[in-house]
Amino acid sequence: MAPSAKIAQSSSIWRRLDKIKHDDPSLNSENWFTVQPCRTVNFFGREIVITQPSSTFWVTLLGVLTSLLGAYFIATYSNQTSRMMWGVSLILWGVGALLAGTSYQAFGYQLKCADRPQVVWTSWWEIVYLIFQQVSVSVMLVAVAYSGLTEHGQALSIAAAILVSVIYTIVVCWGAFTPIKALITFELMVHFCTPFIVFFIGLNAWRYWQFGNDLDLALLGTWFGLVLTMVIFNKYDSSGLTDKLWKKGKWFSENDALHVALIVWVIYIALVVEPLVKDISW
Repeated sequence: MAPSAKIAQSSSIWRRLDKIKHDDPSLNSENWFTVQPCRTVNFFGREIVITQPSSTFWVTLLGVLTSLLGAYFIATYSNQTSRMMWGVSLILWGVGALLAGTSYQAFGYQLKCADRPQVVWTSWWEIVYLIFQQVSVSVMLVAVAYSGLTEHGQALSIAAAILVSVIYTIVVCWGAFTPIKALITFELMVHFCTPFIVFFIGLNAWRYWQFGNDLDLALLGTWFGLVLTMVIFNKYDSSGLTDKLWKKGKWFSENDALHVALIVWVIYIALVVEPLVKDISW
C-alpha cells in the first residue's frame, strides 16, 4: 500500500466519529446560532465562534478549581498515598472538564459544525474526556482505600480500579472507532462509575458507625453531594428549563446546573475533606 493510501486510511479511522450525526438532523451552520448563544471573537485576525460563552465560563472554572485542588493535594501529600491519589484523581477530573468544555461548549461550532454538510454528534475531545472522567473515579477508589481499608483491601481496590478503567477505555475506543453511539455516552460512563460511589457510601458509612471518624463523615458528605449533583442534573434536564429560559433570551442549561453543583462540591472537598485526608493508621 502506498504511503498516501495508508495516511488516508488512518485518517478515515480517526474520522469515523463523524458518521454519528447530531440528534437534531435539522441543525446546521446557519441555525446553529439560533438554538444556543454564540459570540464571534477576533483571534489574531481569525474569527472564532465561541459557543455558549456563559457555559464555557462555568465548565472552565470547574476544571481550573478541580485541577488546582488536585495539585494542592499532591504538593502537600507528606508521604500519604491517599492524598497523592486524591490529587491525581482531581487533576484527571479537572482536565477532563476542560476537555469536555472545549467540545461541548467553547469550540463546539468549529469541531462539530463548521465546514460540514451536517452537524456531528461528538468529537475526540469528548471521547478523551469520558476516559479521563472514569479513570478519575477509579483513582478515587484507591485514594479512599488507603484511608479506610487494610493492605488486602487496598490491593483489591487497586486491581479493581485498573481492571474497570482498562475495560472502560477499551469499550469507549471500540465505540469511537466502530462507531457505536451507545458505547460513548455520558450515561454509560456514569454506569461504570456508580458501583464505586455505592461502595464509597457503604464503606464510609460502616466506618463512621464503627469508629466515628471525622474523615469518614466528611467523605459521606462528598458522596451524597455527588449523588445530589446528579439528581439536580437529571431533574433539570427532564424539566425542559433550558429551552424555556432560552425562549426568554436567558441561557442556563442542564450542563450549567451540573457544573455549578460540581463547583460547590469541589469547594466542599477543599474546605471539609482536604484537611482530614490521611492514610489509615495501623
